Amino acid sequence: MFSELSNRAKQDYILVQKAQQGDQHAYADLLSRYWDSVYFMLLKMVHNKDDAEDLTMEAFGKAFKNLGNYEPDFAFSTWLFKIANNNAIDYIRRQHNKTISIDSQGRDTEDETPVQLQSDTPDPEEEMIQKQKTELLKMVVNQLKPRYCRLVQLRYFEEYSYEEIAETLNLPLGTVKAQLFRAKDLLYQIIKTKEV
Repeated sequence: MFSELSNRAKQDYILVQKAQQGDQHAYADLLSRYWDSVYFMLLKMVHNKDDAEDLTMEAFGKAFKNLGNYEPDFAFSTWLFKIANNNAIDYIRRQHNKTISIDSQGRDTEDETPVQLQSDTPDPEEEMIQKQKTELLKMVVNQLKPRYCRLVQLRYFEEYSYEEIAETLNLPLGTVKAQLFRAKDLLYQIIKTKEV
């Protein structure tokens, strides 16, 4: 099957093998090869730039976490797009389930019981809990290596775009995305191994 793949697909497979061995440049190369294509596909599906960006990062995260399951029977790009597409469909379903028809007049159409709509504004207790969670998260982020710590701070606490981070840190965009993915994975490992 491998011999039937295009040259680009064969190059991708070589990058996948390198990534499986921990080569961070291989991850960055795969990200830079397919980021825009995946992002624009998802943007057409969800019609929101921020959501498309988050879903793109999630798709790469799922793909990279499951590289061991990838088989070169078909192109890596096909496998990646399938993951991204399924992820977006799940997201759209979740969003759809959150909507309420105006015609239902605040009632759940299944059993005609009133639907309780919640305010987006947190109450004082929720604000305090959120502040504590943020402080706790900052403590965990500070356990990362300085380069990962700075990336997470810029992206999630200061809400910089990927492009702004790349410009601020004078790094290629693909490197920023790859290192942010790695930082999120490291954060997950820290949180999982400690009682946070």
